[in-house]
Amino acid sequence: MKAYIFPGQGSQFSGMGKELYESSPLAKDLFEKANDILGFRITDIMFAGSDEELKQTNVTQPAVFLHSVILAKTLGENLIPDMVAGHSLGEFSALAVNKTLSFEDALLLVSKRAIAMQKACELNPSTMAAILNLDDKITEAICAEVSKTGEIVVTANYNCPGQLVISGTINGINTACEKLKAAGAKRALILPVGGAFHSPMMEPARIELQDAINATIFNQPICPVYQNVTANAVSNPSEIQKNLIAQLTAPVRWTQTIQQMIADGASSFTELGPGKVLQGLVKKINPAMEAASV
Repeated sequence: MKAYIFPGQGSQFSGMGKELYESSPLAKDLFEKANDILGFRITDIMFAGSDEELKQTNVTQPAVFLHSVILAKTLGENLIPDMVAGHSLGEFSALAVNKTLSFEDALLLVSKRAIAMQKACELNPSTMAAILNLDDKITEAICAEVSKTGEIVVTANYNCPGQLVISGTINGINTACEKLKAAGAKRALILPVGGAFHSPMMEPARIELQDAINATIFNQPICPVYQNVTANAVSNPSEIQKNLIAQLTAPVRWTQTIQQMIADGASSFTELGPGKVLQGLVKKINPAMEAASV
C-alpha cells in the first residue's frame, strides 16, 4: 500500500515551487489562482523572497501547502494514494490530496490558520524546544512537573523515538530544558519559532479557526487520512473536521501515526513537498521501511 506524507512549517526555502511554475501549465494556473485567493503574490516570495520573508507565518503555511498540493496535482494519475498523513500544517495538504477538501477551501483554511496562530503568538509570548535522546516518558513527566508551578509546558510533537518537541511559556520551557538536560537529554534546544504551537496557548487560534472549519464542506475522501490528534485512519468527514479543530492545541503524534500506517499495511512512503525531513523520520521510526521524496 502506498502512503503519501506531507511536511509542515519549517521545510520552506527560497525558490520553492519555481521549477514547477515554469515547467507545468497546470502548476502555473494553480499558483496564479492561489495569488488571487490570498490577495497577494505569494509566488514572488516563494520564488525569490528572503528567508526572513518566508519565515512569516502568514506566508510560510500557505507556501508549504501550495508546494505540496500543486506538486501532487502535477503527478496526475501517477499518484493514487492508499493512505495519507501530514505533519501539523501538512494535514491540510493531505486532505486536499485525498479530496476531503477542495484546493480552494484548503488554501483558505490554511491562510486563516496562519493568521489565527500569529495572533495567538502575539497575545502570549511563548516558545518551543527540541529534546533529543531522552525517553518520552521522562520528558512527559518533567513537563508535568514544571506545569505544576503555574507555567505551561506540554509535549507538542512526537517526531520519532528520541526526538520530541515541547511547547509552552518561555519561563516554563527554559526551566524544563534545564531539568531535561540534567535528566540526560543529549540536547534541549530552544527553537526559532513564533510561539507555543500544539499547546493550550493556541486556544485563541483554535476558537477562531473552529468557525471557519465548521463552515467548510468536507467531502468523503478517496482514501483514509491518519490524523495528528489520534494517529489513526479516519474516513468519516465529520470526524476529520472535529480532529482538525482539535489539532491546534493537541500534540502531533507522528511516531504513532507512522507506526499505525505500517501496521495497517503501508509498504512505501513518499514525501510530497519541500525538504526531506519526513522521509528521514520514517527511517528513524522503522529503518526497514522504504521512504522517498518527490
